[in-house]
Amino acid sequence: MNRFVAPDPWHTLRGFTRARIALGRTGDGLPTDALLAFELAHAKARDAVHHPLDTDALHRALLAEGFVSLDAHSAAPDRAHYLRRPDLGRRLDAESRTALGQTPASNPALTFVVADGLSAIAAARHAVPLLVQARTKLEGWRIGPVVVARQARVALGDEIGAMLGASFVAVLIGERPGLSSPDSLGIYLTYGPRVGRTDAERNCISNVRPEGLGYAQAAHKLHYLLTQARRLSLTGVALKDDSEALDATGAALASSRP
Repeated sequence: MNRFVAPDPWHTLRGFTRARIALGRTGDGLPTDALLAFELAHAKARDAVHHPLDTDALHRALLAEGFVSLDAHSAAPDRAHYLRRPDLGRRLDAESRTALGQTPASNPALTFVVADGLSAIAAARHAVPLLVQARTKLEGWRIGPVVVARQARVALGDEIGAMLGASFVAVLIGERPGLSSPDSLGIYLTYGPRVGRTDAERNCISNVRPEGLGYAQAAHKLHYLLTQARRLSLTGVALKDDSEALDATGAALASSRP
């Protein structure tokens, strides 16, 4: 710190966390660099909420990795309605409902939904690399098309999964931005998706990004939860994430298979 900044005695702790601690002070205020860094982080978080999802680019990226993809939109017609009316983001619009209803039924074991949520940046950056990692661990699982959903809340996956006849739906969605993580991706796993499922009936894997929970580790956790969920025929509060007991390479879950 320069001679104009009074140092903080906790300064050494900054090496162990990204939290804004021990920033020092100038007079009774923050140092200029800390203030500017805060304002930049706040601007990035606000931008993440309003940034639109480039669905064309996402469909191309999925196709390049060998995934079949479909498009969907919630009943929220635009971002303003999405933010003010969370209920609209939980149901499909009429056009998407018709389109999915005309999709040949394949009754997959698992369908992925990539949703913009509150950070389309997260979905654009992390969904495809995560799907590639997850696919390598899900041999033997019949995986349906990846549905790219706009103006979507987590519960939109319930209606999508039900329409496709999926046993499980995994929603990969941009989480609410934080001041150190404007691009954090969440995974919400639901068994037997149908309209009306509650959050207590899901499992969540959060903070998926290279600076948080890496793709390989997130895929490892997802594989563990899916394996246990298939054995128990449930997800939610009764399903515990004990994946840390396994090695990070996703060792075979022979003891947990039916």
